[in-house]
Amino acid sequence: MNILFIGDIFASGGRSIVADHLPQFMSEYRLDLVIANAENSAGGFGITPPIAEELLSLGIDVLTGGNHSFDKREIHDYIGHQPRLLRPANYPPGLPGTGVFTGVARNGQPYAVLNLQGRAHMANIDCPFRKADELLASLDPSIRVRFVDFHAELTSEKTAMGWYLDGRVGALVGTHTHIPTADARILPGGTAYQTDAGMTGPYESVIGVDKDTIIRRFLSGLAGRMEAARSGIELHGVFVQIDDATGRALHIERVFRKR
Repeated sequence: MNILFIGDIFASGGRSIVADHLPQFMSEYRLDLVIANAENSAGGFGITPPIAEELLSLGIDVLTGGNHSFDKREIHDYIGHQPRLLRPANYPPGLPGTGVFTGVARNGQPYAVLNLQGRAHMANIDCPFRKADELLASLDPSIRVRFVDFHAELTSEKTAMGWYLDGRVGALVGTHTHIPTADARILPGGTAYQTDAGMTGPYESVIGVDKDTIIRRFLSGLAGRMEAARSGIELHGVFVQIDDATGRALHIERVFRKR
């Protein structure tokens, strides 16, 4: 199965570059499945129902989330009725939405997408390692292709999760820090791994936000209104090939486009 994962889509610039390049990716990589992290797609903070529908209409099959999944009040009802929009599975019970989606890819093969969030320097939520065990145990064994978006702050926590799930999922890609890492590889057990896919959005910024605002914040210690930057739009992601029969990764490479 040929899978494209698009790193954190940030604001309108991120959405527009995905719209510009996704048709080419579909053809060039013969994609069977497209996944994107979209928790920052609405102005850099959260996601709205119209934006979710916009991204899904582009050909993205599953949208993943993170610590900003519930920033927009209007998403609270919607996420419970749109199974292709995920939020971290290890959030407390009772919240709307889910952290796993199972479907059938364009090549006719079943797949599962899991969305987890780290705990180091993040909200005090349930253990992502134990939640991963629980989710994987609940999947139909016939679903061999399993992809994980691990939304976490620390590279050490992401790396630990990669080793923990090696051989049990076809790919684990980190999100959240908005900085692409140069460590795309296949682990010994057959799991494709990259610590962070990077951001799809404005790179003339501080992780997506207007750079002057953030610099003033560091200099003064005073909080200011954070606005999404608009320049230096880039798309960052990961292309992964997973064997349908074994669920082991065959190939991983970083994907990059610049406006």
